[in-house]
Amino acid sequence: MDLKVKELKVTLSKKEIVKGIDLAVTNNKFIGLIGPNGSGKSTLLKAIYGVIKPSFGDVFITDKDIKSYSKKSLAKTLGVVSQFNNINFDFKVIDIVLMGRAPYKGLLEQDNKDDYDIALKALYQVGMIDFVQKSFSLLSGGEKQRVILARAIAQKPKILILDEPTNHLDIKYQLEVMSIVKNLNICVLAALHDLTLASQFCDEIYVLKDGNIVCKGTPNEVITKEMIKEVYDVDSNVYMNPLTNKLSIEYLPPAL
Repeated sequence: MDLKVKELKVTLSKKEIVKGIDLAVTNNKFIGLIGPNGSGKSTLLKAIYGVIKPSFGDVFITDKDIKSYSKKSLAKTLGVVSQFNNINFDFKVIDIVLMGRAPYKGLLEQDNKDDYDIALKALYQVGMIDFVQKSFSLLSGGEKQRVILARAIAQKPKILILDEPTNHLDIKYQLEVMSIVKNLNICVLAALHDLTLASQFCDEIYVLKDGNIVCKGTPNEVITKEMIKEVYDVDSNVYMNPLTNKLSIEYLPPAL
């Protein structure tokens, strides 16, 4: 199963935010979207999963227009972890994660043992198994983010969209969450602000600036000091760490 975006444009308040973007997530790859604040990453993701209506262009899942999916069918296929997770009711953590099982339930059908097993496994995966009966409203921002990821995992989607999934997380949990998502072995499209994490976990990266894709490719091809200067206006050194065989990035302070 794959996700394809063709010529997608988004106009908000008469300003074009996303300017005709093409991208593809295929073969269970982890695809990253990087770019500075205001580049259009979150707006693009919202247009893909339907919170914002595009002004032009199409989104396809396995060559089928996303608009032709029923809500339940789409929810079984596409999972979303957004940046902001405001829930206005006081639910327990387990109840939040069980919401991910809703697409598989009939009208008024109760959660069963399989649903609970799936939800508990998802909480264990994200390191929140000890919070099962805790009120979601009492969690920290990082804890909430991990519970919402557990809900998406319990949904068992074939494609997962993540908008800044490591926001509010300590370094340990950033690495754990990215590893969990990578090991789901499904198609992943994630907006990321941390270039080091993107280089470690993404198979391919799209770089956005001012609503346009300015380059794309493997992390080694995309994350260069020239790109960082052009897109982020920051000087840097980028080199291959011989111990990890991964890119390392050193940001240089501006000359005063």
